[in-house]
Amino acid sequence: MCLAIPAEVTKLLPDEMAIVSIDGVSKEISVALIEDLAVGDYVIIHVGHALTKIDPEEARRTLELLRELSAEGEGVSP
Repeated sequence: MCLAIPAEVTKLLPDEMAIVSIDGVSKEISVALIEDLAVGDYVIIHVGHALTKIDPEEARRTLELLRELSAEGEGVSP
């Protein structure tokens, strides 16, 4: 199973790289597939690559759903 998640671009780096924040965790990723990227944009990332831009509200809703799923999963016994 593959999972692509939203992240906010916090810093643009040389060589088509960027720093993104995923719920407060910073990660360096490739942004070679994205044109006209700016700090503050949200992107969908998968295995260290930004795949596309995403609407900020959609990104926030998706991250909130992931938080809810994680919280519910913490109470489940194996």
